[in-house]
Amino acid sequence: MVKKSLLFLLKVYQKVFTLFSYGSCRYYPTCSEYAVWKIEQDNIFKALFDTTLRILRCNQLFSGGIDYPTVRKSINKTSYKKINVKYWLVPKNGSKYFLIKNFKR
Repeated sequence: MVKKSLLFLLKVYQKVFTLFSYGSCRYYPTCSEYAVWKIEQDNIFKALFDTTLRILRCNQLFSGGIDYPTVRKSINKTSYKKINVKYWLVPKNGSKYFLIKNFKR
């Protein structure tokens, strides 16, 4: 319930409030999109913590650039059924993966 509420608020923010500050985020994906991805794929507390750190870094003191969210996942490699892919998990190190959104669904 909390995840759905936060995701709804973020979607409202993305549709309404970003019209006034278009292109002001220093990172890709934007801070709000980063938050959506983390909330959908990670523990709510970890997602909020990482999103807060990301927002604090989104200023003139940091260079910005590409900063994909990372998550810890254990992957079942023996599954062979057809799946609908929303996020690609690109290995970072050990059990950590970068989240990259699949826009062709």
